[in-house]
Amino acid sequence: MTDIRRVDLSIPSAARMYDWLLDGHHNYEADQRACELLLESAPSTKALARNNRWFLERVVRVMAAEHGIRQYIDFGSGLPTQNNVHQIAQAVAPDSSVVYIDNDPVVLAYGRSILAGNDRTTVISADMSNTSYIFDHPDFTSLIDLRRPVGVLFNSVLHCIPDGGQPEEIVRRVVERLEPSSLVVICQLVSDDPQLRHDVTELMRVETHDSWGRVRERGEVEAFFDGLEIQHPGLVDVTDWRPTSELQQRQRSVEWTEYGGLAKVPPKHQRGNSTSSTS
Repeated sequence: MTDIRRVDLSIPSAARMYDWLLDGHHNYEADQRACELLLESAPSTKALARNNRWFLERVVRVMAAEHGIRQYIDFGSGLPTQNNVHQIAQAVAPDSSVVYIDNDPVVLAYGRSILAGNDRTTVISADMSNTSYIFDHPDFTSLIDLRRPVGVLFNSVLHCIPDGGQPEEIVRRVVERLEPSSLVVICQLVSDDPQLRHDVTELMRVETHDSWGRVRERGEVEAFFDGLEIQHPGLVDVTDWRPTSELQQRQRSVEWTEYGGLAKVPPKHQRGNSTSSTS
């Protein structure tokens, strides 16, 4: 297990900040302080984090129950909390396999401890951009068969990748390895307010020592879906993605949102520009 004592906990991480926003317990003073600064710029950020978590629960349930997906890859999975991907998927189909990918040492330590008794689930320590390493990793190949449809999640993580890290290229490389009828979930932080995009991006870059990307515009997120068949109800504020209660819809963020949706991988000869679908 990773020795947390050797991790520099004076530097906040996006994963631990997200944990704090969800009232979790795997965060530290630096993460709490960074979240408090973030809330000064965007006071509804706690609502945003809750909405994103509810979206994750809904979209995994849809992939499992309606599309029959039985294997999942969660990129930038973050710290374990209640109703993780494997718990949601395995509640529908106990034989579902899940591979979590993260490079935060605290995430790895807690994740491996919690998943120790689940032989259909594992955590791989890797930068999500290192797709060849991930797909060739023995823990990956023991659980994921890329000859069959896979559910891939880029949930609230691509904003952690700077433009120089080419988030679109990472998505493209992953999609190229997937069989038709695989599903891809993408959402990331967006805002229509240029000043907020600038302020929050700079705050996060400074606090995390440049371990962050930026808040983007909707059109930039839509480009991540090129070549995929966007599923109903399209690309939206995730609060509005097939909500299951009015309460969840009312508790929405104001200053910024998580924007994205679910898409299907078409046959390889049809992988051109993204298209909408109601299926």
